[in-house]
Amino acid sequence: MKNPRAFDVLGNIAIVNFPDDFKLKNKKKFAEKLLKEQSSIKTILEKQGKVKGRLRKISTKHLAGEKTKEVLYKENKCVFRFNIDTTYFSPRLSNERNEIASKIKKGDEVLVMFAGVAPFSIVIAKNSNAKKVYSNEINREANKYAKLNIERNKLKDKVELIPGDIKKVAKSLPKFNVVVMPRPKLKESFLEQAFMLSKKNTRIYYYDFCKIGEAPPGVPQNLWGKKLIVEKIKKEAQKFKKKIKILKVKQAGEIAPYKIRLRVDFKVLDIF
Repeated sequence: MKNPRAFDVLGNIAIVNFPDDFKLKNKKKFAEKLLKEQSSIKTILEKQGKVKGRLRKISTKHLAGEKTKEVLYKENKCVFRFNIDTTYFSPRLSNERNEIASKIKKGDEVLVMFAGVAPFSIVIAKNSNAKKVYSNEINREANKYAKLNIERNKLKDKVELIPGDIKKVAKSLPKFNVVVMPRPKLKESFLEQAFMLSKKNTRIYYYDFCKIGEAPPGVPQNLWGKKLIVEKIKKEAQKFKKKIKILKVKQAGEIAPYKIRLRVDFKVLDIF
């Protein structure tokens, strides 16, 4: 019998991703064992299917322990409440959130796109000298939790919610010193909106995804995906008449076998 794939722990809840051929009785045995071995875990859920759509929702099934799908989760001196099935939250981006916060300069005005229940927004506001953080999210349920999380972390004066589709609200927003883009896996880059909201020297932290193993013969696999994403950013910049400078490209986690998340840091130098 194969072991379950890696599981995530969010507060008191563990979300397990089982192999396809795992039988229900074995899932329940594993869940009960996990409850006994880790006293901090009170609920075991099975992840069913993949993260779906721009709202990044997942479906889970209760296996053992307390019947709840609402989490109270702590990281980076912050606390978050959210529902696992109706909102998106990745504990694997905890280090990313902390690293981005460390890059924020005193007085920066920051926009976080695809903000979800506001983890990036809150970690940045709590752990940097940003003047203000604006948190944009299209998912109404996520915005409800974001509002509660902003209040819970005592950041009402420092984080402002901007609900709605960024394509629609961008025209009414000011320009920012920093734009953070923890994008879901979508065809659209949304760089048009990022450039629209940028001024000279705006720093953009852009997340994208690539597969390993698709490079042409003779090209290093780990460099091919990075090359394609950087080329896409440069092409979009040229399209919207922005001159940019790539500052850093780094791997920001493996999301599945041979699939990785990348972060590209770049600066808008000027309009040409």
